[in-house]
Amino acid sequence: MSIRYLPETLVNQIAAGEVIERPSAAVKELVENAIDAQATQIEIDIYQGGKSLIRIRDNGMGMSRDDLSSAVDRHATSKLPDDDLVHIQHLGFRGEALPSIGAVSRLSLSTYDGISENGWSLRVEGGKKYPIVPTPHPKGTTIEVRDLFYATPARLKFLKTDKAEYTAVKDMVTRIAMAYPHIGFKLTHNDSPSLSLPEQSRDPNEVTKDRISAIIGRDFSENCVPVHAIRDDIHISGYTGLPTFDRGSAQYQYLFVNGRPVKDRLLIGCIRAAYTDLMARDRHPVVVLFIEAPPEEVDVNVHPAKAEVRFRDAGLVRGAIISALKHALLQAGQMTSTTLSFQTLSSVRPQGSSPALPYSRQQPGFYGNLAEKILNSYVPFPELSSIPSARVEPLPDMPQTFPETFHPLGAARAQIHENYIVAQTENGLVIVDQHAAHERLTYERFKQQLSAGAIRKQGLLMPVIIPFTDTETSLLIDHAQDLAEMGIDIELFGIDAVSVQSVPEILSGRMDIIRLIHDILDELKEQGKSGVVRDKIHALLSTMACHGSVRSGRRLNADEMNALLRQMESTPHSGHCNHGRPTYITLDLKDIEKLFGRR
Repeated sequence: MSIRYLPETLVNQIAAGEVIERPSAAVKELVENAIDAQATQIEIDIYQGGKSLIRIRDNGMGMSRDDLSSAVDRHATSKLPDDDLVHIQHLGFRGEALPSIGAVSRLSLSTYDGISENGWSLRVEGGKKYPIVPTPHPKGTTIEVRDLFYATPARLKFLKTDKAEYTAVKDMVTRIAMAYPHIGFKLTHNDSPSLSLPEQSRDPNEVTKDRISAIIGRDFSENCVPVHAIRDDIHISGYTGLPTFDRGSAQYQYLFVNGRPVKDRLLIGCIRAAYTDLMARDRHPVVVLFIEAPPEEVDVNVHPAKAEVRFRDAGLVRGAIISALKHALLQAGQMTSTTLSFQTLSSVRPQGSSPALPYSRQQPGFYGNLAEKILNSYVPFPELSSIPSARVEPLPDMPQTFPETFHPLGAARAQIHENYIVAQTENGLVIVDQHAAHERLTYERFKQQLSAGAIRKQGLLMPVIIPFTDTETSLLIDHAQDLAEMGIDIELFGIDAVSVQSVPEILSGRMDIIRLIHDILDELKEQGKSGVVRDKIHALLSTMACHGSVRSGRRLNADEMNALLRQMESTPHSGHCNHGRPTYITLDLKDIEKLFGRR
């Protein structure tokens, strides 16, 4: 069988299968073109989730007659003036989107550049280009995509319901809009308004937060901390949610690289690493992160839809993101997202009941020699070393004001249900979960002890031999020094196996060594770095902290309760326990007064 060249129409249809796999992808490409055209207002209308019609209007630069004719030809672009694929300054640059869309739909473009005598219009149906005709049009461009995939009906079978496709379009538009607050966006679906984001023109820092709040909601703006860091030429900014403000999936993580929304595994892994001991593993933080890097340091040409990027120095970027997020969360101190509002309290009815938060407490077990040493060497806080046998109630002759009320967490007034400390602050009250709070304090002290010295190793009487491929053994040996610092010594055993000589003493007898090494290898393949061992050690320390903390049902006197509050104020991340649950909630005095009709 001889080799032949495929017809241009078929080539464009194949490209459409890579770039335009669903309506949201078409919307993304067309909106990015509008942004590249310096539009300040973009309107998107879709019908049936974008299957029957996508219409996008912008007030950008528009096109001349000649540019309009070239725009629908394959690999024709105005965005690579020097044919340089390294210093890419635009969102779109391949010249594939319009010809690909035109090959599988009924495409029409109307445009005016503000210079020509009139505007121009062009139709492309199933890859066939019709003559350009003059048309009245304001400055900018209008693009209509009708009957998407009508020319490739097999692809229609893979589209989801209208609602699912509309949801994907809205998610795409909101992600792009978040990165460009100086542009106004409007989205309608079946003639019903869906999204309206006016153009912002105030201080850029405040504008970004205003746009973020409009998209995610005010709850996020009230329960997030700013992120800002610079490492070499990598600039990181944005906002990250408090650990107690979490979600059940990672879809609320908005990541941008040089203004381009991406869903990159490296970046998602960095977020997971930053929240390792601050949140339960099945929960996900809400994050809005903007990464700016020199164009030559980022390859945006590794994915047909440009949804993923590749960094020249992935280790530098990974370290910068993790340290930036950790520093932001550390600066938050004992902040927690559980501040009760008047609206929340007023919705509670006496006959109602609130469901308990899910909390799975691990069962105690044998921790190994090093774990026992840490527990045995741990000295409880002096103020909490003696627990009274009888409950201590607040004394009737207590003074009405205390200097302690000026502390962030106030002064302890009472203990209720042998677990919750009620404290008075200058402007309200605080309720503290004593077990959750002391669990975090104990865990942070364990971490300090661990970081103060090297991780102890436990040599194996019989080394464990694990077979791998030659490339896998090479990858593990390349990271042998990093693993040794975490307490694991490995050696090459032939060309297709490794020999494990030692493991961390704290994990000895508590793990499947073969499975551990396989987990490490999987993470090395995916991210180029592994935190599996550290995660397992921290998980064990977290369990130890849970069992070494002041238990629910323990009665504390006023001095002990105040000592716990002061320790919380000076301990990082004390606003949430190791499982991501809040350690305290606050209620403003003004909201209390509203409940009793005093305001």
